[in-house]
Amino acid sequence: MFDHLDSLPPDAIIAMMQQAQADGRAHKVDLGVGVYKDATGAVPIMRAVKAAEQRILAEEKTKSYVGTTGRAGFRDHVLDLVLGADHPACASGRLASSQAAGGSGALRIGAQLAFSATPNATVWVSTPTWANHVPLIGSTGLRLKSYPYYNRQTLGVDYEDMLAHLDAHAEAGDLVLLHGCCHNPTGADLSPQQWDRLVPFLNDRGLVHFIDLAYLGLGRGLDEDRYGLRLAARDCPELIFTVSASKNFGLYKERVGLLGVLCKTPEQAGVVQSQLGAIQRTLISMPPDHGAQIVERILGDGELKRDWLDELAEMRERMRGLRRMLSDALDVQGGEHIARAVTDQNGMFSMLPVTPQQAERLRDDHAIYMTDSGRINIAGANAGNIPRVAEALLDVLS
Repeated sequence: MFDHLDSLPPDAIIAMMQQAQADGRAHKVDLGVGVYKDATGAVPIMRAVKAAEQRILAEEKTKSYVGTTGRAGFRDHVLDLVLGADHPACASGRLASSQAAGGSGALRIGAQLAFSATPNATVWVSTPTWANHVPLIGSTGLRLKSYPYYNRQTLGVDYEDMLAHLDAHAEAGDLVLLHGCCHNPTGADLSPQQWDRLVPFLNDRGLVHFIDLAYLGLGRGLDEDRYGLRLAARDCPELIFTVSASKNFGLYKERVGLLGVLCKTPEQAGVVQSQLGAIQRTLISMPPDHGAQIVERILGDGELKRDWLDELAEMRERMRGLRRMLSDALDVQGGEHIARAVTDQNGMFSMLPVTPQQAERLRDDHAIYMTDSGRINIAGANAGNIPRVAEALLDVLS
């Protein structure tokens, strides 16, 4: 049966992570893999997560299935979190939703829904975008094309080129995949003013917003990070969005995500809700429940939610502090534009103007691991190694 199969290369980021783990140099710095790390280099379990989990384990009486679209309480609490309980969409009856196996699972269900509804549509993705967006969405049969987004000279968003390209090439009914905040891999986000212009721009052309909100609370703040999604949910007739709990709850291996769909009418939302359950049934049948219970418990308990928000703010401020430190260390002749970009960008990632050859030199000569694209995970650094990271960057860029 398997004689005709060829061995495939490992995922590039996973391969680099394994290379870093095998590196015996004590001063190595792994800025590659996209997980939040604390100052000691550990991936922590958040305080509220540990407390909620202990309560759940003490009270749990069954491991039975919940349902194809998951826990209703989880879905309601997450929708309130990302839109706000006072948002008109929450009371409109126009929302359908499904729990998913992580943000990746939510993207896959959303793409399958789009393919079922409009199989000839194209999904437009930013250049660059998260590497797994393309195989996850493209595996449904949807066509993917790219629009300009990140300028590697200015290290910012090519906003006017983005609009001009979509205006010239995208067709009514196409979907535009947007990063809600903390753009992966660049860290370069749309400003509120750009969102204000983008939402009606896409609406006027009959283009559907497909918003991936993977890092809520890890950019500027909870309200700032959900600005674009809240605006689109207020003004768009239809909208698809995904939410991940991997980073902001630290629930990487529990695979907790949500797909939300805003429809034109409550009747359409009922139809879409039935479609979401059927799609999930064909993929994994039922979503994993343990992590969703944790999120539901935290968001439904005032004390736990406050503790979670406090720790989320601590994580966010730690990363912003590291950005300031790296920026200060890079702010020398020849590195000024990189220094500015590092503080302008948001979340865990920044994309530096490093070539694949320079990234290899950083790994070989300095034991500093980043992807060949120049993407770094700022949370992989700490106050003790930031000066050496900056010195090494300036060395290979000179």
